Amino acid sequence: MASGGGKTFTACNFCYRLIKHAGAQRILFLVDRNNLRRQAKGEFEQFTTPEEHRKFTELYNVQHLKSNKLDPVSKVCITTIQRLFSMLKGEEELDPEIEEKPLGSLESLIKKPVPVSYNPAIPIEFFDFIVVDECHRSIYNLWRQVLEYFDSFLIGLTATPSLQTLGFFNQNLVSEYTREQAVADGVNVGFDVYRIRTVVSEYGSTVVAGLWVDKRDRQSRKVRWEQLDQDFTYASQQLDQDVVAPDQIRTIIRTFKERLFTDIFPGRTEVPKTLIFAKDDSHAEDIVNIVREEFGKGNDFCQKITYRTGTVRVPVKKKLPDGTEVEEFVYKNIGAVTAEELLTSFRNSYFPRIAVSVDMIATGTDVRPLECVMFLREAKSRSLFEQMTGRGTRVVTATELKAVTPDADAKTHFIIVDAVGVCETELVDSHPLEKKPSVSFEKLLDAVAFGNREKDVLSSLASRLARLDRQLNKEDQQIIAGVAGGKPLSAITHGLVDALDSDNQIEAARKATGVEEPPPEAIEKAATALLAEAAKPLATNPALRNKLIELKKSYEQTIDTITKDEVLEAGFSAAAKEKARSVVESFEKFIQEHKDEITALQILYSRPYSQRLTLKGIKDLASTIEKPPRGWTPQVLWRAYETLEKSNMRGTGCKVLADIVSLVRFALHQESELRPFHDQVNERFAQWLMQQEKNGRTFTDEQRLWLEAIRDHIASSLAIQVDDFDYVPFAQRGGLGKATQVFGAQLAGLLSELNETLAA
Repeated sequence: MASGGGKTFTACNFCYRLIKHAGAQRILFLVDRNNLRRQAKGEFEQFTTPEEHRKFTELYNVQHLKSNKLDPVSKVCITTIQRLFSMLKGEEELDPEIEEKPLGSLESLIKKPVPVSYNPAIPIEFFDFIVVDECHRSIYNLWRQVLEYFDSFLIGLTATPSLQTLGFFNQNLVSEYTREQAVADGVNVGFDVYRIRTVVSEYGSTVVAGLWVDKRDRQSRKVRWEQLDQDFTYASQQLDQDVVAPDQIRTIIRTFKERLFTDIFPGRTEVPKTLIFAKDDSHAEDIVNIVREEFGKGNDFCQKITYRTGTVRVPVKKKLPDGTEVEEFVYKNIGAVTAEELLTSFRNSYFPRIAVSVDMIATGTDVRPLECVMFLREAKSRSLFEQMTGRGTRVVTATELKAVTPDADAKTHFIIVDAVGVCETELVDSHPLEKKPSVSFEKLLDAVAFGNREKDVLSSLASRLARLDRQLNKEDQQIIAGVAGGKPLSAITHGLVDALDSDNQIEAARKATGVEEPPPEAIEKAATALLAEAAKPLATNPALRNKLIELKKSYEQTIDTITKDEVLEAGFSAAAKEKARSVVESFEKFIQEHKDEITALQILYSRPYSQRLTLKGIKDLASTIEKPPRGWTPQVLWRAYETLEKSNMRGTGCKVLADIVSLVRFALHQESELRPFHDQVNERFAQWLMQQEKNGRTFTDEQRLWLEAIRDHIASSLAIQVDDFDYVPFAQRGGLGKATQVFGAQLAGLLSELNETLAA
């Protein structure tokens, strides 16, 4: 099942049925990490049984194994493979730290598996079923003997089965639930990829001879200086292993910070819950320090969550058998907050906003409000990449999300920030369901209506429909179902996903031909038929297509201290520019075609202006361009121009509705730069003040404060009238009466002059 698809919930369900209806006396739930054990226990405690409607733990004992003693009356026992292995060997207790380590690190310490002998305290028939969580990494080498010791049925759970995994289970794949299906069902959310490339990340660097560099011990992190006697050249692959380039990390983090509220999550003000994957514990510490420096929001803002959190490395003297004394480092608890406590805070509290981890949160860990996953390390396998990106797929209610991220409305997707090219390697075979990001939702629907059944088109449409379905309220979903003849949008989406599934296409070809291995042409024919049937609800129902367009909402997203890094690229990919170009061209075409119909466009198109532009006119224009099929919000238009015209941009616009004036003027080529309307008003105001001084007209400090308030009102509302003095901020200053007292008889003339000058 896809990461975040509900594997543990499903396990609770079938464990209940095995006990209730199949007579199972004991079930072992086996995990490979301690935090997954605690998470599984919580899932069993929260699971409500379908028949009794009571909690699982109210009906059956569930033992959370913290010692090497099994409770014979427990129906479900949850433990780590490491502890079970220790128990079978007859050990009294187990060092708790062993349960926190990844299995791979233990295998590197134990070169040959230790034989498991019969232990009468734990007979081979003790468990009827063994549920193996994350079985893709729990069934090999050191651990396989633990599973095969018992005479039990084995049930494996994984999001990323390898060929070896399937081989271990004799190809007995009971159920499959892919990420695409989970997104279509609204169980998971999809993702978009934002790429950051820098010079050092791509090409490495060279430090010339004669310069001094830091040399840092990888274990103690003690630093010494060394002068290079020859040029030191390193490749990007050596970064954060042999070489640390702080400015490379800093450039990536700074770019992320600068683009966060404009490109990645436009319009937001709170840093979304973000998980950064580091290469190792030392790399994680470097990242944490730089994130704290760049964001400047205190230590609570960014925390390292690894197996070493809350510990410190200390040197210990040790004697070898030959009498030689050596120094080694061990980890000691320093009484600080634990990794588990930090993880709970990351999941449920406002702080930390950014967590940096290596392996601990890479698999299985549930952090539902997570909206951004950043890769500062490569994933060495497809399975690991799938598991790591799976941290962001979890759905969360709007209420739960707002509890930790107040300015977030809903989690419709998450963003992968790729700073190492992990999404561009051959290891990645999980791509966004979205295949045509530059094609509008309406055009995809039109293509289907006109008979297009291309897989990329239908895949993109399924992605958009799944995202839309998550945004709709129950009333809108009922409306869609009514227009679709009783078929909910989720069913239509799921039909598309099923038709795109190659396994389903092959099975359909088998049924059509009656042969086990149908020829390619038969599979293609079956695929065509499946896709045609899946697209039928949309292709033959124009009312449904129109309703979907109407309800569509915008959503969206050696230490080299010498080398200074620089950004090569930061963006959503080449498709983003294509999409931006399409938006800009369509917007400018719209202006040309409607310049005689819409009042605001009539005024802006004619220079000098035939009449005064009003806020109402701008609101009408904004409402018109936002309606289907266009869906252009000021933010969408501004980002599109920003993508294509970066050199001609000044400032970040669309914070106020009046910025549409700047957009239209730039689109009409009346302005050479696109900048916020407020900036233009400020500039004109400064010029107007200078001109007044040249003409011998001066203002008191109190008058200047009132003039600045008038300036700001014009910047947001395009004009100021006498009635506006009854409202904020003028009412707090004394209103029209006070303004008349301050300016006297010249007030009316000033207002007219400023309206004409500042909003020109």
